[in-house]
Amino acid sequence: MPELPRPSQRWTVRRKAAVIEAVRGGWVSIDEICELYSVSVDEFLAWERDIDRYGIHGLRTTRYQIYRDTDGPARQAG
Repeated sequence: MPELPRPSQRWTVRRKAAVIEAVRGGWVSIDEICELYSVSVDEFLAWERDIDRYGIHGLRTTRYQIYRDTDGPARQAG
């Protein structure tokens, strides 16, 4: 089982990846993770989606805007 971060620690890409690995490995459920870390199921699922699409670097919050903008249809300036 991967070492899980303490609930009071700041989220980093490595900590998010460890939590995803623990859930995918069957060591802990999504519900337990969400309760322990006070994250929503939607947020956790977004982490999973981002790591699947972009690798571990997709979990960076500073890169989220760039990745999100490439997912949807182009926006027109109004």
